[in-house]
Amino acid sequence: MARKFLYVMAALVVLVIAGAFAYRFYGNELLKWSLTPAAEFRRQARAEIAAYRGTRLWYARPGLSNTPADWLPPGVARTPPGRAAIFFVHPTSYLSRSAWNAPLGDREANDRAAIFLRGQASAFNAAGQVWAPRYRQATFGAFVTDKPEARSALDLAYRDVEVAFASFLEQVDPARPIILAGHSQGALHLSRLLRDHVARDPRLRARVVAAYVVGWPISAATDLPAMGLPQCTRPDQAGCLLSWASFAEPADPSLIEEAFDATTGFDGRPRRGTPIVCTNPLTGSAGAAAPAAANRGTLFPSADLSAADLIPGRVGARCAGRGYLLIGEGPDLGPYVLPGNNYHVYDYSLFWANVRADAARRLAGFRR
Repeated sequence: MARKFLYVMAALVVLVIAGAFAYRFYGNELLKWSLTPAAEFRRQARAEIAAYRGTRLWYARPGLSNTPADWLPPGVARTPPGRAAIFFVHPTSYLSRSAWNAPLGDREANDRAAIFLRGQASAFNAAGQVWAPRYRQATFGAFVTDKPEARSALDLAYRDVEVAFASFLEQVDPARPIILAGHSQGALHLSRLLRDHVARDPRLRARVVAAYVVGWPISAATDLPAMGLPQCTRPDQAGCLLSWASFAEPADPSLIEEAFDATTGFDGRPRRGTPIVCTNPLTGSAGAAAPAAANRGTLFPSADLSAADLIPGRVGARCAGRGYLLIGEGPDLGPYVLPGNNYHVYDYSLFWANVRADAARRLAGFRR
């Protein structure tokens, strides 16, 4: 299982890396051309909440055994899950140019998503049972173009996540606390869920232990106030939001900033120049710094990708500049670091054991 997880960590970003090299040598236009779908956007029927009441449209949920979210690295003892219900939205795993949205039955995309969940959602399985929905995710190319089809593809994906979340709430005991988490495209959809539902429902908001909106920038000025939760400032704080984007040094986040600064925040104001929410997962607090000694364990692949070891004390982190999480020189996790020393793919892997401890600590704080 560890081998498959690491294989997909590599496979998922092959197209991204190819595009990155194209960008370096041939520019932005070729990058867009190489990744943007050639097909027309196809409108599809809205997902029905009844479809998410069974197990078919879930990678992980109660009633399913040996799910991707149950994965643990060697040496980590399995414990009975805590009381929380975790809703986790997986990142982009559909790379095709043949459609703007992944078919729910696309085997390659589903295999990638399931294996990615092993390295991300698994960090939460000690805090409670993980629910991870399948959804008609937007293809990777939707993130490198300003075509209107890209917005339509993301809206379709979000509607699936929104329906899955409604079904999740319908099936979970209303007295049970909730942890929300996601990565990359999943974090984007999670940020909209927070704005559209958590912020507007005081009873729901009161159940949220924490929201891990990782690998997607959140403007502290134009987004956060509309999302219903404050930024986490203490390691034992409950009812708050965590977010980070990992870069080794020297960091060059210009590609991210250019795209981010061209957008409008949830409050209707431009995001340009606004500070970005940065939580240090080593400390569980905002704008903090911590040495590598504070890292309880990073997932490291073996040279032949046959295993994943959880090794503590290798990666420090500090929030710096506009709100990026800087990790120093950066560990050798493979050849899939993105341009600008961007460790986006490894946002959870770098701090896997600390995220696991963070969720348990916040759940304990929520109970108190």
